Amino acid sequence: MKSSPAPRVVALLAALALAGCGQKPAPPAPTLPTATVRAQVAERKQRIATEETVGTVRAKLRAVIEAKITGRIDQLPAVPGQKVKAGELLASIDAREVQARYDSARAVRQQAEAEMKRSVSLREQNVLSQAEFDAVQSRFRVADAAVTEAATMLDYTKVTAPFEGVITRKHADVGDLATPGKPLLEMEDSRALRLEADVPEAVVGRLTLGQKLPVRIAALEKEMEGVVSEIAPAADPGSRTFLVKLDLPPTAGLRAGQFGRVVMPVGEAAALRVPASAVVQRGQMEMVFVVTNNRAQLRLVKTGKRVGNEIELVSGLASGEAVVTAGAAQLFDGQPVTLQP
Repeated sequence: MKSSPAPRVVALLAALALAGCGQKPAPPAPTLPTATVRAQVAERKQRIATEETVGTVRAKLRAVIEAKITGRIDQLPAVPGQKVKAGELLASIDAREVQARYDSARAVRQQAEAEMKRSVSLREQNVLSQAEFDAVQSRFRVADAAVTEAATMLDYTKVTAPFEGVITRKHADVGDLATPGKPLLEMEDSRALRLEADVPEAVVGRLTLGQKLPVRIAALEKEMEGVVSEIAPAADPGSRTFLVKLDLPPTAGLRAGQFGRVVMPVGEAAALRVPASAVVQRGQMEMVFVVTNNRAQLRLVKTGKRVGNEIELVSGLASGEAVVTAGAAQLFDGQPVTLQP
């Protein structure tokens, strides 16, 4: 018994119908050329887990200049930005009553000194008793101490720089009334700087004096090494943080008031790491290529922290897979590859 020709007729009619509609079969996909790449097995590696804390660069030596006596300011030659040396005049205060007190004390001491000389001569002649001589000596010492006190007060009318540095702020002007406790100027030594940061209580226990930590200054776009010089023994009751100060090395462009970050260890962590060259950025997507059966397979990944020349992969890749590390940017998914030795 012969088979029915119906299936062949149906197939022929379908082919004619497609031809009548003008549709053509899809052309074969283009063949991708074989690319030569390098690959490396992705492994989980241990690293020191860190946390960044923000801080501010400040001068190690800074001072608020105040007057020690009350009087009108008659000279104020110092201005912000001016460099001054230790002992240089910053302000002069008009205190005429102090000058009068000094002149009066000197006159009294001169009188007591003359009386002392006469008493010595009379004592040698046994004309003056020992008690009278002791009283004359006491009056001279009191007069001499009064001159010393008045001279000290007179010195307070000249406000001088306590150390070599730069004037950073001016709070008063000529004619203002200077009083103890009222700031006149602020100055700092910009040659020695440090980073001051408020460190959380969970991290401060891992820090020790003399410890070296990486410090990044935003304005300089570079990393330097800071040395822990001070750790506050008590936390701030409002923020529950500890003030930590790190000495910074002399660096061009480093200034007080700049913003910085200090990197502090908080423990150990294990993560999958690959060379940074293996990660390809295309738009908002991050991807790597894995070599499987001599072909490149695209994997979307999520990256984490960068450790030196390597970068952590949070998801998208398994440990032990061969990742393309050189030539990944020019690859396509499914492209044949040849591995370089």
